[in-house]
Amino acid sequence: MAPLPPDLMATQLSTIDLLTAMYPSPGELDLDASTAECIERLREWCEAAESDPSSISSPPRIPIPCSILLAVHSPLSNGKTIQVNVSIPMCHLPEQKEADEGEAPPVTYSLRQPDWMSKAELGRLSSELPSDDVFAALEYIQEEAGAFLESISAPEQGSTSAQTLAQEINDPLVRVWFYFPSLSTRAKRSDMVNYAPDYGLTGFVLAGKPGVLCLEGASRDIDSYMSFIKTHSWGDIPAHQKKVSERYRETEGVERVFGGMEEITDSLGERGGQRANRGDMQALEAWLGSRGVGEAFEKVIF
Repeated sequence: MAPLPPDLMATQLSTIDLLTAMYPSPGELDLDASTAECIERLREWCEAAESDPSSISSPPRIPIPCSILLAVHSPLSNGKTIQVNVSIPMCHLPEQKEADEGEAPPVTYSLRQPDWMSKAELGRLSSELPSDDVFAALEYIQEEAGAFLESISAPEQGSTSAQTLAQEINDPLVRVWFYFPSLSTRAKRSDMVNYAPDYGLTGFVLAGKPGVLCLEGASRDIDSYMSFIKTHSWGDIPAHQKKVSERYRETEGVERVFGGMEEITDSLGERGGQRANRGDMQALEAWLGSRGVGEAFEKVIF
């Protein structure tokens, strides 16, 4: 990847400077010595280019990272913090269009789960983060995470976790079916299975062409789960490869028919195609029928 030109690199460095100024106290911003040295060398190069553009014809003679990585420990109430991982690109991104190369690539950020927040609660917080504005995102995180801490520590409200669980139990159960033109990456499929219990979801994943995802649970938890998967597990996948569509949502009289969350790809019939990536749809139809949800097959596959 090509390093950013001096003017755009200076823009990225100014973002780092502002973050450093916003979080000056010890422990609020993680920046190791080697990264700090790299930043200063890049700053010197940018300043030299600004004073005499004709003298700079190539990047500085130091390894230029694709991104500068920072960890912001945003302070909240009761002495707690929440970690925000920030990635500031120093090179043009592969998916960046030529027409956009005159602009600095966007800063990206994600939350690390604190021990006082569940994955489901973290997913809800992450799903509402402002996009393409790290400073707006940090402000939002501080306000919302702070409000969450206050709610779980308020004695008159009792245990918020218990209230949340009770609310989820009372929420109507739905069953939602998602269709993928293609679903292959094993690590991503594993995430879909492993994260589902944190949201109280059951169902199954079928990889291949096509792929199918079925989720049973509260509607809001399914929506939060899908947002979390797309943002975190699929965060490194180009947008055009994240094709998934909701095909069918059952809302009336739904009862769980799946005991947990599982992947059925390797246990369902014979696989066809040159790469053995085409599932046995007749086997899927029969398998769904045996569980009393066979009517969903035509609504999802066709």
